[in-house]
Amino acid sequence: MKVEIYADVLCPWCYIGKRRLAAALETITDRAGVELVWRSYELAPDGGRTPGPTAAEAMAGWWGDQAAARVARIRSSGAAEGLELNLHLARPVNTFDAHRLCHLAADHGRGDQMMERLLRAYHTEGLNVAEPQVLRRLGGETGLADDEVRAVLTGDGYADAVRADRRRAIECGVTGVPSLVIDGARPVPGVQSPAALRELLRQPNVRR
Repeated sequence: MKVEIYADVLCPWCYIGKRRLAAALETITDRAGVELVWRSYELAPDGGRTPGPTAAEAMAGWWGDQAAARVARIRSSGAAEGLELNLHLARPVNTFDAHRLCHLAADHGRGDQMMERLLRAYHTEGLNVAEPQVLRRLGGETGLADDEVRAVLTGDGYADAVRADRRRAIECGVTGVPSLVIDGARPVPGVQSPAALRELLRQPNVRR
């Protein structure tokens, strides 16, 4: 079974969805038969590398009077999964290079670990995930060779892979994150309960 996960580092629900998917997979007997593939889906492709307002401040601009309640909901949903979502620290930036780093990691069998480290760096630690030095450090912590990471970040390695994921998302009908595409079926929301996700993974006919 192939599970493609369309996600972006900037999305707190992607972090929450990742935890819930992991919980669902723990109950699957043939876990080794499930292939997870992280697909790039940039939420702010026109964003810059220099951090601006925090995520919480941006949400206040989007949602006005509803922002405080929505931020609280995101944080409490994260806490229920053991996550510390510091929206007052996280500052949205361009994630193109972060996605390229994920593709490099995937080629070394560490794509899931790389996405996990990036999500924690951004949402919990408030790090700038567009800064090359930060990405080099995170890549090293995930077990990637520094010379490979540096070569990707200073060149255009995996740029085509990120763009291909963007085209694939359009073709599959993905319009938001996190979204799951299971064995090529139509996309489904990635933020569901572990029980609901478990049923999706166990019953292929339900996905069609």
